[in-house]
Amino acid sequence: MLFNSMSFLVFFLAVWGIYLRLPHRKQNVLLLLASYFFYGCWDYRFLGLIAFSTILDYGAGLRIAASENIRVRRGYLWISVVLNLGILGYFKYSNFFIENAEVLLQLLGITPHHWRLDIILPVGISFYTFQTMSYTIDVYRRQMSPCRSLIDFATYVAFFPQLVAGPIERASRLLPQIQHTRTVTWAAVQSGFWLIMWGLFKKAVIADNLAGLVDQGFNAGHYQAGSVLMSVYAFAFQIYCDFSGYSDMARGLARWLGIELMVNFNNPYFAVNPSDFWRRWHISLSTWLRDYLYIPLGGNRKGPVRTYVNLSLTMLLGGIWHGAAWTFVIWGVYQGGLLMVHRAWSYGRKETSTERWTWLRRILMFHAVCMGWLLFRAQSLGQVGSMFAAFWRAPTWDLWAANSALAIFLVSWPLWVVQYLQERTKNLDVPAQLSLFPRTALYATVTIMLLVMGNAGGKAFIYFQF
Repeated sequence: MLFNSMSFLVFFLAVWGIYLRLPHRKQNVLLLLASYFFYGCWDYRFLGLIAFSTILDYGAGLRIAASENIRVRRGYLWISVVLNLGILGYFKYSNFFIENAEVLLQLLGITPHHWRLDIILPVGISFYTFQTMSYTIDVYRRQMSPCRSLIDFATYVAFFPQLVAGPIERASRLLPQIQHTRTVTWAAVQSGFWLIMWGLFKKAVIADNLAGLVDQGFNAGHYQAGSVLMSVYAFAFQIYCDFSGYSDMARGLARWLGIELMVNFNNPYFAVNPSDFWRRWHISLSTWLRDYLYIPLGGNRKGPVRTYVNLSLTMLLGGIWHGAAWTFVIWGVYQGGLLMVHRAWSYGRKETSTERWTWLRRILMFHAVCMGWLLFRAQSLGQVGSMFAAFWRAPTWDLWAANSALAIFLVSWPLWVVQYLQERTKNLDVPAQLSLFPRTALYATVTIMLLVMGNAGGKAFIYFQF
């Protein structure tokens, strides 16, 4: 059941209509039932996994909080971590390890038996696994008290607006909102409606319309520099609008339920350096990796060399989190390399803040990110090599590349207008705070483009596969 489908609209409005008429405790029961129904629509067999993870971390949190014995506390923490990562690893990485083991055996002159596990990757497992694990770790660190209500905790884990593609919420933020009485205000409904429309615009008008162009460009038999560049540009907009569009819709839907989810994107293509980019892109994942991996490894407290190692390991695991393929591994290494180069360059230097220099840094950073997107989108390392090789041949600019550039501009110009205003004012809610005429013009433009250019096919979101 996709956010951008008629079936979800009917489902959500039915749930919302009942929700508004219920007292707080019954609202949570309804949210839990609706969330499990929503998740079960993907594949009812997945329900057992999310229920197991929920009960596992609910019980682990209670046992950790109840004990003063550090060995007991650590033991329950390790049970949670090992089982959660074990389940994630089995479903997401088993066949990847089998494939690479077969390659290794072939290199050793041993003929392997070619077999694969018949595994379906549960939707959203990477997201809710990290969400439940962060709760148990926070309880272990005594940064929060355990949740006593299984219904409240299960609702936190399975909250359907953000269940399958984030944001990866922290229990310290989301659980109190679930545990306490919520009020749905008219202001929240209005701002939530804008987020839903804006997210749908990003998804249906920009991402879905660029999807065919990206597929055509990446699947071309012969690569030329101009077409490769336009394909990568198009994918940069596609993945950003697809993923941030989902996050915007999730935040908007949650507001209609009286819940505020965290901001997951903050105009990442306005970033001026790699560190700035990761403060703006997939914020819930980057902060999760920072708090539960980078800082425990030592962060930047143990000298430059150790800092570089910690950055590399963190981004390597961030790449692996995205998928079981060498392209994601190399993408993680590349992102770690960008962070290390920026860290080394920044030692002892002062930031230059003139507007002209800032825009140059933004352009350079955008292209550095785009080179990473080529790694991310490619189906194999061989394809990566072929596409990069096109840049070293004589530059060409064909009609397809020119048409692609025009298509990118036609579908994305409202995005840049809004994001420029947001960046200029440092206010992500600026569209809803415009005066009547410009706000009406913006809303009308988004609505008309949705009706005229919106993809009615209801394509799945890219990050569902992660």
